Amino acid sequence: MNGPAPARRTGPIVATLAFTGTVAAIMQTLVTPLISQLPQLLHTSPSNASWVITATLLSAAVFVPISGRLGDLLGKRTMLIASCVPLLLGSVLCAVADSLVPMVAGRALQGMGMGLVPIGISLLRDVLPPERLGSAIALVSASMGIGGGLGLPIAAGVADYASWRVLFWGTAVLTVVIIGMLWTVVPAPATPRPAGGRFDYVGAIGLSLGLVCLLLPVSKGGDWGWGSPRTLGLFTASAAILMLWARWELRVTDPLVDLRVTARPRVLLTNLASVLVGFGMYAQALIVPQLLQLPEATGYGLGQSMLAMGLWMAPGGLMMMVVSPLGGKLSAARGPKFTLAAGALTIAVGYGLALVLMGSTWGVLVVTIVCNSGVGLAYGAMPALIMSAVPLSSTASANSFNTLMRSLGTSVSAAVMGVVLSQMTVTLGGHTLPSEGGFRVGLVIGCVVALIAAAVAALIPAPPAPQLRAVPAQGAEGAEAAKPATA
Repeated sequence: MNGPAPARRTGPIVATLAFTGTVAAIMQTLVTPLISQLPQLLHTSPSNASWVITATLLSAAVFVPISGRLGDLLGKRTMLIASCVPLLLGSVLCAVADSLVPMVAGRALQGMGMGLVPIGISLLRDVLPPERLGSAIALVSASMGIGGGLGLPIAAGVADYASWRVLFWGTAVLTVVIIGMLWTVVPAPATPRPAGGRFDYVGAIGLSLGLVCLLLPVSKGGDWGWGSPRTLGLFTASAAILMLWARWELRVTDPLVDLRVTARPRVLLTNLASVLVGFGMYAQALIVPQLLQLPEATGYGLGQSMLAMGLWMAPGGLMMMVVSPLGGKLSAARGPKFTLAAGALTIAVGYGLALVLMGSTWGVLVVTIVCNSGVGLAYGAMPALIMSAVPLSSTASANSFNTLMRSLGTSVSAAVMGVVLSQMTVTLGGHTLPSEGGFRVGLVIGCVVALIAAAVAALIPAPPAPQLRAVPAQGAEGAEAAKPATA
C-alpha cells in the first residue's frame, strides 16, 4: 500500500493535481467564443459545426469511466500521464485543422483526457496524510468548475486579440507542462498496488454504446426534433443497451462499474445529487452569458461584448478556488453530506437572486459568485462521500462514474434550457431571441432542481459504524477517506 507523501511535498502535489484538473476543464469552454465563427473557419454548416462541441461531450462520457477503471488496474499516476497524451495530440490536431473532420477528431481526443480530475482526486487518497485530505479533495474536485469558469474569459481574450489557433497551441503547451509536473512532482507508488482482476472489455463497449445513444439525442435533439424517429430510436436503443450492460456487469467477476457498490444508498444518493447539481450549475452557465451579450434594445439584455462577458463571469470561477478550502473545513466539522446540501442550497439562493438582479451587470456578477460558491462546496464534497463508501481498490472508477453523473446533469440541463429558450422568444430587427420570460423560467427551473439536490443530499445516510473507528479527515461524518467496509 502507498504511504502518504512527506509533509513537505503535499503542497506541490495538491497544486499539481489542481492545475491538471483546471487545464482539463478549460477544454470544455475553449471553443465557446468561436461558436459563431466555426462554420466559416471550417467551411461547413452551423449544424455540422456543432459537432466540434458534441464530439468532446461524447468522448468524455465514454472514456472517463474507462480511464477510471484503468487507473485502479494499472496505477493512478500512470493513467494521469497516459490521459495527457490524447489531450496533447488533440490540441495539436485542432491547432492545424482547416476543415471539420480533423477539428472534430481533435476535440474527441481532447475529451479523452477528461478523466484527469477523478483520477487525480483518487490519487490524493493514496499519497496525502489524513489531515490534508479533506481540503485537498475539495480543491482538486472544484478544479473542474474553476477551469470551466476561467476558460471562457481566457478563450474570449485570445480569440479577440490573436488567431484562434493560439488557443489550441496554448493548451498543447500547458499539457506538456502538466506531463512534466506529474512526472516530477507526483510520487510514484513505493510498491505496486494494482486493484487486481481483468479489464472488462465487454462492459466498456456496452457502456460506451449506451452513453453515445443517450447523449447524442440529448445534444442534437433540438436540431433533429425531439419527436423524430432518429431521436426516439436512439433513446430506445440506449435504454435497451444499458439494461443489457447492467445485467452483464452484475454477472461478470471484474466489472467496469461495480453496480452493487453504486447501489449502496450512500453512493447512489450522492450520484443522484451529482446529476442534479450538474444540472443546476450548467443552467446559469448557459443563461448568464446570453443575458450579458444580448443587445440593450431588448429591454433586458446587457449589451456586453464576448470579452466583457467573460470578464464579468471570471470572478465566479475564481470564487470556487476561494471556497474550496472553506468547504474542506466545513466537511471536517460537519461532514461532507452537510457541505453538499449547503452547496446545493447556495446554488438555489443564487438563482433566487438572479430573478431580482438580472437587470444589471453588477447584479449578474453577484449571481455568478453566489452560484459558483455553491458549486465549489458541492463539487468538493462529492468525492469525499463517494470514497467513504467504496473499497480502496475502486476509488478511481467510482470517482470517474461520479464525474460521469455530473456530466450527465450538464447535458440534460443544456437540452432543457435549449428547449425553454427556443420556445419562449421575441423578435428584434428580424432576429429571433430568447425572451425575458424564457430566461426567468430557466432560472426558476434551475432553482427548483438545486433545491431537489439539497433534499437528496439530506437523505444520504451516515457511514457504517465500522468506519467511525478511523477519522482521518472528515470529522463528524466519520472516515471519509478511510477504507470502507466491503459488505
